[in-house]
Amino acid sequence: MSDLKKYVAKRKADDKDFAEGYDEGYQNLKFGIMLKTARKESGITQQALAEMLHTQKSAISRIENHSDDVKLSTLERFASALGKKIEIRLV
Repeated sequence: MSDLKKYVAKRKADDKDFAEGYDEGYQNLKFGIMLKTARKESGITQQALAEMLHTQKSAISRIENHSDDVKLSTLERFASALGKKIEIRLV
């Protein structure tokens, strides 16, 4: 087990508030990174994507960095602008 995983496990055991929000926060972070990576791989800047979506660059930044409360329709437009689609699965 890595040092980071050990730290997280200990912190979850010691801090109830940390434990309650960790998994959801981690998933949001991963999703934001996935969106940012897809945008960069498409060679599109935040500014260019914002213009394609008729929004502000700051809105794109918020989606990529704080993706915890984004409408599905917004994510579908984001993905479509990159030539991708959103696929949702229940696991």
